[in-house]
Amino acid sequence: MFSPDNKKSKKPVTMETSTQQNIIAHGTKIVGDITSQGPFRIDGSVEGNVKTSGKVVIGKSGYIKGTLQGENADFEGKFSGKLVLSGTLSLKSTAHIEGEVHTSKLAVEPGATFNATCSMKGTVKALSNEPVKAQPQQAQKSERQA
Repeated sequence: MFSPDNKKSKKPVTMETSTQQNIIAHGTKIVGDITSQGPFRIDGSVEGNVKTSGKVVIGKSGYIKGTLQGENADFEGKFSGKLVLSGTLSLKSTAHIEGEVHTSKLAVEPGATFNATCSMKGTVKALSNEPVKAQPQQAQKSERQA
């Protein structure tokens, strides 16, 4: 009699916590690793590793020193370390990025500082089509030389 009500009340709470944004406020400093399923907004500073499947927004006063892994990120603040994103990295004019960046897409506003080694990986289809296109061209060159 009570168990169906308990299960129903637990499901919305789980869904709410995964969609709510985690906020690290200005003036807050965290030293250590953070793991979350939800999105982040960082206006304070984090020294350590941040891993999330959600979007990360770094405000103007935000700073991360360490590794950031996620889907998408919008930077207005500073980052130093290794940045690994499966989606888009968006740098606003006040952003300052140093280190190593791995992302699928990159958007940079004029005025942003981007001092990093950057690796951009396309989709699997784009990679598998490139060698196929290159091979016929090489075959044509071989025929011309013969």
